[in-house]
Amino acid sequence: MKYIFTLLLLFVANTIIAQVKFEGVVKDAEGEALEFANVIAINKESKVLESYAVTNEAGRYKLNLGKNTTYTIQVSYIGYKNFEQEITTKEESINQNFDLLIDNSLDEVELVYEMPVTISGDTITYNADSFKNGTERKLGDVLEKMPGVEVTDEGEIEVEGKTVGKVMVDGKDFFDGDSKLATKNIPANAIDKVQVLKNYSNNSQLSGVTNNQDNIAINIKLKEGKKNFWFGTVTAGVGDSPDGGLYLAQPKLFYYSPEKSINFIGDINNIGELALSRRDIFNFGGGFQQPSQQSGTNINLGSNDLGFRQLQNNQAKDINTKFGAANFSYSPKSSLELSGFAIFASSRIDLQENSSVLYTNNDLNIPDEYTQSNTEQKSDLGLLKFSTTYKPNANNQLDYDIIGRISKDEQINGTYSTVVGGINQLEDTDPYKINQNLNYYYTLDDSNIFALSIQHLLQDEDPFYNALLENDPTNNDNGFDPDNPENDEDSYDGTAEDIGLDRSQQYYSVNQEKFVKTNQLDAKLDYWNILNKKSDINFTVGTIYSNQQFDSNIFQTLDDGTDVDTNSNITGVSDVNDIKYTFSDVYLGMHYRYKTGKFTISPGLSAHAYGVKNDQFNTVTTNNFFRLLPDLNVRVQLKSSENLNLSYKMQTQFTDVNQFARGLVLNNYNSTFVGNPSLENSLSHNINLSYFSFNMFNYTNVFAFLNYSKNIDNIRTESIFQPGSVIRSSTPFNSDLADETFTASGRFQRRFGKLQASIRGNFNFSKYNQFINNLLSVNKSFTQTYTPSIRSNFREAPNFELSYRYSLSDNDQGDRTTKIITNSPSIEFDALIFKKFTFATDYGYTRQTLEGNTNSFGLWNANLMYRKTNESKWEYEIKATNILDVSSKLTNSVGGFSVSTSEYFIQPRFLTFRAIYNL
Repeated sequence: MKYIFTLLLLFVANTIIAQVKFEGVVKDAEGEALEFANVIAINKESKVLESYAVTNEAGRYKLNLGKNTTYTIQVSYIGYKNFEQEITTKEESINQNFDLLIDNSLDEVELVYEMPVTISGDTITYNADSFKNGTERKLGDVLEKMPGVEVTDEGEIEVEGKTVGKVMVDGKDFFDGDSKLATKNIPANAIDKVQVLKNYSNNSQLSGVTNNQDNIAINIKLKEGKKNFWFGTVTAGVGDSPDGGLYLAQPKLFYYSPEKSINFIGDINNIGELALSRRDIFNFGGGFQQPSQQSGTNINLGSNDLGFRQLQNNQAKDINTKFGAANFSYSPKSSLELSGFAIFASSRIDLQENSSVLYTNNDLNIPDEYTQSNTEQKSDLGLLKFSTTYKPNANNQLDYDIIGRISKDEQINGTYSTVVGGINQLEDTDPYKINQNLNYYYTLDDSNIFALSIQHLLQDEDPFYNALLENDPTNNDNGFDPDNPENDEDSYDGTAEDIGLDRSQQYYSVNQEKFVKTNQLDAKLDYWNILNKKSDINFTVGTIYSNQQFDSNIFQTLDDGTDVDTNSNITGVSDVNDIKYTFSDVYLGMHYRYKTGKFTISPGLSAHAYGVKNDQFNTVTTNNFFRLLPDLNVRVQLKSSENLNLSYKMQTQFTDVNQFARGLVLNNYNSTFVGNPSLENSLSHNINLSYFSFNMFNYTNVFAFLNYSKNIDNIRTESIFQPGSVIRSSTPFNSDLADETFTASGRFQRRFGKLQASIRGNFNFSKYNQFINNLLSVNKSFTQTYTPSIRSNFREAPNFELSYRYSLSDNDQGDRTTKIITNSPSIEFDALIFKKFTFATDYGYTRQTLEGNTNSFGLWNANLMYRKTNESKWEYEIKATNILDVSSKLTNSVGGFSVSTSEYFIQPRFLTFRAIYNL
């Protein structure tokens, strides 16, 4: 590995040395500097555009050119005559200025070469072909080669450090703007231009009165040959592995015209390739934003989905998936647009994991636990959305969206624990969710704008849980004796007595039914009065009304199959729940915005009348109060692509019905929970400082974030462990101690000719409080991560990316400090060979150290593709994953009072052959 790094670094050094600088200033006839003028250099011999630049605010440009080479230099600026000159480089740098003349002609001037990057206002346009070298297959491959654009490992797009919130194709939403589906599926050969739209707003009427500076959208412009025709790819493949045969089928079809668009993505495979992970699908909310998002109220509706064990980097022991998604957009007339999508996802996943949990506080008398678990997951999920936008004129716009989600999930887990023995657990649920959103925007005149937003949520959840636990009926009352553990009662005998189980059975078969229904309305009306060109005032009146009903009961299945109700023996605690929880917020807000020079100052204040009521077991608990919540935003626009932003928010945070339910709830084989009907809200203070800078002159991209939050009266959990056991009972409470979090992150990125170097750092410090067996534990955690990388973007030569991730996690758990050190170098390499073969490979190595114990693993993948010409319809690929046949990965983690090490088993070496047909 180190030899590969050395050779690539030598290659990088030689590449930089073999260049000369060509720089200067572009001005108009009167000597005024022209910002955003385009300068390109075309190799006279090869006719290839080798270098380009965009002038900065001083009109300065800089190109890196090869030595002893002849170039055609073209300089262009909108409204000015294009300038062209031939130059020949030698060994020394060249400094040359250009003066452009105003062009009064109306005829368009056609350039032989398009500028790779052009800037017009808040829009940056990238010419996709300028960044391709023939190895690209999907949108993500093209985007990551563009300056200022990043594609994360999860497939999300970042521009100048900000996450892209919407992806469009020819102005039409692509699956509601989801960036992951776009980066992994839109064919690279269909892309003509990529438009980055900064300060993006879904509604043009509000663009001048709302803060959209951090909103970024991307619009993909298609090549002319891809419009009014179906395009895309159809992939079929077979393969082999130590565990049996492999298969995949992946049709990806697209149709775009001015009036309509249709997209279809299909994927059936048993090789672990996920179009969207389970977490992605459940977060696929259809682009909804709560109207009260900026009001200062944060209400958590909770989640009663199954506690599905998550995949690690989309890897598991065995994965079989089926995925189908269709998206449409239709405009019957200019004032009306209809759109929607349907998604179906089905997965069958097997996971195997071995874990050790070491408890850090010796005073707790909790034994260390070692577990072996096997889990089968079955999930079938459907999403359906319909949207319409009606805009009869520039002053009126009506939007309506409805999205529905239904799923059927099941998880079967078998675990062996060195403390409690064998456990079999079954979980299943069939929930549904319907969300509707209505927005109406009305502009009375140039000074008065109104906006109405109403959102309704209806959600029904019904998780079922069964645990089959070992029992010896002969030792139920032996109790816990640390001096004679062989005479102890079984681990679950104490819990069984508390719950009221029949302890004469050979097994404890414990069942729990839960039903949670949520009905929430969130609405607000905004009015903006534009006072003058520099200031405006906004008044908001809004309400949130939420009603949740929570029912649960615990029952036992006896050895003969009979179901019997249990009867809790814990004083004041029932084994059933029947609670109605109602939350209401009526608020009035005011925000004033003032612009002066480079500063935009926006102070705000909202007044809230809150009402909380929970009704259970004929006992009603209420909490009604009034609160003022201030906020402030100060933005400094240093340059067109450089800004500093400071914000402060005070928020009231409310929890969900699960935390209030005072009846017994089973969370897991080792955890029970009893809610607290007397819980109160918590208050948080949040300060954020951010800096962004993107310099097109030298392609330097810098961003930094600082964030501090302090939560007062935060809801924490008190846990009581049974003597000598890992089984615990937990109850929430309002902590009198404040929890604090400080986060800092940043990245510096710069291009040097065809090379791009960057370094990214993340820092996180948190302090939180909890009680364990009536002992206060103040936990402090500090994590720092550094990731330097270098990437090339050669048109002819092979390309590579080198990165190195170093992470240090330092955790202070009161009487013990734990450090975890992670080192992760990685390399990616791709090359176009004889203009027919594309070879790509990647290797990542991870080494993690915990208290002197080190574990490591390396994953290596490679693929070879053959395409006769760029216009060929057929393409063939051989792909190998996990070439080293690594069977498992080891990871370490630190909890509030424990340290864990897990061995996570993954799929073996896979070798597949694929045939791809390009429409």
